[in-house]
Order: sequence, then C-alpha cells, then structure tokens
Amino acid sequence: MIRFANEEDLQNILNIYNDAVLNTTAVYTYKAQTLESRQIWYKQKMEEGYPVIVYELDHKAVGFATFGPFRPWPAYKYSIEHSIYVDPNYQRKGIATSLLKEIIAIANEREYRTLIAGIDAANEKSIAMHKNVGFEHSGTIKAAGYKFNKWLDLAFYQLNLNGPKNPVEE
Repeated sequence: MIRFANEEDLQNILNIYNDAVLNTTAVYTYKAQTLESRQIWYKQKMEEGYPVIVYELDHKAVGFATFGPFRPWPAYKYSIEHSIYVDPNYQRKGIATSLLKEIIAIANEREYRTLIAGIDAANEKSIAMHKNVGFEHSGTIKAAGYKFNKWLDLAFYQLNLNGPKNPVEE
C-alpha cells in the first residue's frame, strides 16, 4: 500500500536512508543521519508542502519517496527533483517503480512541468526504471562526487509533465 508518511514512519525511513548512505552511491553523502535530523527534514517537507510517501508492507514502511525544489531561484518553480529509496530486504519487487509512478501522479496533480532525477551513472537498475516510465537522459556531470575512494558521475534524467495551464512569473 502506498500512503503519505507520518511521524511514526520516520524510524523506518531513517533506516532505509542510512543504508543507502553507508552502503551505496545512491546518495552522495558520507555520514548516517540521526532520527532528529529526519524529524527536521520531515517537518520542513510538510511546511513547504512537499509530499513524503511510503510503501507499506508487513505493517511497516519499506520504501519512501519525495520531491522538492530543483534549484532555489523563482524561475525553477515548475521543476522538481525526486528521491526514492527502498529497504534492501524488499528490493526487486517493483516497490521503487510503484513509488515513482505515484510521485509522478502527485507532481502532475500539482501542475509541475519537469521532474528531475539525479542518478549515479553506474546505477543501471535505477536508470532502466526511470527510462521505463518515460524519463530521458538530459546530461551527465563527470566526477561530480567522490565516495568509496572513487569518482562518481552524476546522470540527470527528466520527465516532462503536463505543467500549469497558466504559468506565471512571480
């Protein structure tokens, strides 16, 4: 079941995120986060009106997804960047794809124009998943990050959404 996250999900969200931090190049950071930092993150998402959704299975959140601003300047207000993470014990079950499709639906409902994914260029499974739902490669930044004693290339993929009926410059 996919639903909006609540504060009771934050420990599972933290565990999933920290696994990605410590064991993968899905996120270009080095240190595990604390529950307090995830609580601040969640509160900020709620205050700014950005969704945090979870995939619930076995009575717990086993994956989560969200989106937020792509860049801070006003003209980017119709572009968002998303994140999806799944518990390693529940991967390869279609959970990430289900979460991605739900994030796309929410973004379309909210009249965003462009959904952006920043993906480690070596993450072939994530790239294939994004391509399968219509994302297109829009560029790669070589040696954008350094983790696990190697340089990492960051590939950007984008999905064009419906966008607003009447965009404004405000």
